[in-house]
Amino acid sequence: MLIFRVLAAVASLAWVWLALARGMFWRTDVRLPRGRPPHHETRGRGPQDETRGRGPRDETRGGTPPDETPQTAPPEREPQRWPTVAIVVPARDEAAVLPDSLSTLVRQEYPGPVRVILVDDNSTDGTRTLVASRWPAVTIVDPGEPPPGWAGKLWALTAGVAEAGEVDYLLLTDADIAHRPDSLASLVRAAEEHRLDLVSQMARLRVSSPWERLVVPAFVYFFALLYPFRWSNRPGTRTAAAAGGCSLVRRSALERGGGLAEIRGAVIDDVALARVLKGSGARTFLGLADRVDSIRPYPDLGTLWRMVSRSAYAQLRHSLALLAGTVVGLALIFLVPLMSIVVGAATGDVPTLVLGAATWLLMAGTYTPMLRYYGQPWPAALAMPFTATLYLAMTVDSAVQHYRGRGAAWKGRTYTAG
Repeated sequence: MLIFRVLAAVASLAWVWLALARGMFWRTDVRLPRGRPPHHETRGRGPQDETRGRGPRDETRGGTPPDETPQTAPPEREPQRWPTVAIVVPARDEAAVLPDSLSTLVRQEYPGPVRVILVDDNSTDGTRTLVASRWPAVTIVDPGEPPPGWAGKLWALTAGVAEAGEVDYLLLTDADIAHRPDSLASLVRAAEEHRLDLVSQMARLRVSSPWERLVVPAFVYFFALLYPFRWSNRPGTRTAAAAGGCSLVRRSALERGGGLAEIRGAVIDDVALARVLKGSGARTFLGLADRVDSIRPYPDLGTLWRMVSRSAYAQLRHSLALLAGTVVGLALIFLVPLMSIVVGAATGDVPTLVLGAATWLLMAGTYTPMLRYYGQPWPAALAMPFTATLYLAMTVDSAVQHYRGRGAAWKGRTYTAG
């Protein structure tokens, strides 16, 4: 079984490269920056050198991960003048979650001028009536149906940005995102102190149901694998990413990048926005959240499947070649190690067995920090081959739906491009 021994060796080398040279994507200590500027110590270094010459927890800067010992953080400086902020919330049939999310935005402990704008994107579930009756201070905007070529969320955000007027910052946040009382102040403080034009946080998703516990941490893990946060946060690199659920954008930087019209048809709007802003010279930051949580439930595999598959093929730019490469790559790095163990044990091929086991453990080791961030037990990392198989099937299904004309479907709208 020489072929399996070769495949096992290739998979093992691939994982060594991923663990050491892919921007330390598996670490969970990229948090909201504080103290030294987030780019100061990494400029000019390779991804494998980012931790050289400092302590193992020096990069937390803005929230100690649950799995690490707290340490004394540098004091935060208050802005001399707290900038004006408009919080823009696009909402399409979100009456079920707004009581637990919008309420956290109207109660933000922000020392400067701030207003909340909810864009009612043609809801049919009483979203407008609910907001008007419970939060009279919230401005409600009706954007109308999006014109051809516009994604619904981006059309709604455009209407909210227009309503905001001349403010210093825009907080673009989804209707299912709940913010701690100091969330906005922390975002603005980071942007001002570090001269950032985009400060984005990957909201902590729900992990209540069994399927959420299996799929959700892997979703963030795979996102970080595609877009290593450290690479995205470094000026001058091609990697650019953001999390649409929580993105604080400097208004002047958004205008300099051409506004939301530049990405009007994007399905993965957060990554597209980060690319446009970074391409125009903006300084961006993406990290895991400590003060921002998603409250949207995904109680079963079907809802999670739709969440992933609606944008997976768009992530591959609707390319069959990229789809084929992704399927082969996922199979090689996630499935071959486990298959090598089975084949090695069945045939008595010790080298194949050892290579497969060592690679499986390395794979699980890179996943463990994300599981700990989500409060899940580390043995769950051993199920990564199974979880990766699910994601492979979701990606293939995303392509199938695209070619059936269903594209990226969301609440009655379907997008076939972007």
